Amino acid sequence: MGRSDTSAAMSIVINQLTFYYGKKPAINGLNLELAHGFHVLLGPNGAGKSTLFAMLTGLFQSASGNIQINGHDFCGNGANIMRSMGVVFQQSTLDLDLSVKQNLLYFAALHGISEESALDNIRLILSELELTKRLNDKVRTLNGGHRRRVEIARALIHQPKVLLLDEATVGLDIDSRKMITQYVKHLCQELDICVLWATHLIDEISAEDQLIIINQGKIEAQGIAGELCGKYQTEDIYQLYRTLTSNTELL
Repeated sequence: MGRSDTSAAMSIVINQLTFYYGKKPAINGLNLELAHGFHVLLGPNGAGKSTLFAMLTGLFQSASGNIQINGHDFCGNGANIMRSMGVVFQQSTLDLDLSVKQNLLYFAALHGISEESALDNIRLILSELELTKRLNDKVRTLNGGHRRRVEIARALIHQPKVLLLDEATVGLDIDSRKMITQYVKHLCQELDICVLWATHLIDEISAEDQLIIINQGKIEAQGIAGELCGKYQTEDIYQLYRTLTSNTELL
């Protein structure tokens, strides 16, 4: 699939994407286009959020369909695309027995980035995330919120154009979740990047956020959260979520 003017202007373009677990479709003919900015992917457990992230990062291969990142087809360009993408998965991948600095530099080395350049790339980010004084601390000594901050800093060390965060605040306290959510939104504007934030937590979403609701492997709605509430005549985002997913779990 070649690049069009529309797709070239988009950070992520997904066309008719399908993935099966056995005979059951986890992603079912999914279409999605995302420009630079902060985008929230909301859906119940099992809706396909993590499967979609696995496909965007090349961990799973599609049964059919196409993914473009920054105007390039994923097929045949996976390595180049991953160099322009940062990822924070739900499960931590930090080495607990290494220091914050060692974790960051090891990741930088995998991208061929020198120690000096690596820390310089994220010097401001480390300061804003209050990690500068924790660089020599072992990750094991950090609380959950600070570990997530380290993972966000690590994901940005190679200066990606796309940042994916899959349930990045699960298990954290309310204050840590709020701090990280607000910071990523600020970061998105500061660096002019595309952020896709997957969550099942309603309180992480504000009325002005770009919202994507996914259910049973399909996109049910996409747009500004407050406007979607008006379109579907719902009082708030929770009612919007329930209307579009028929899901009654408390979020």
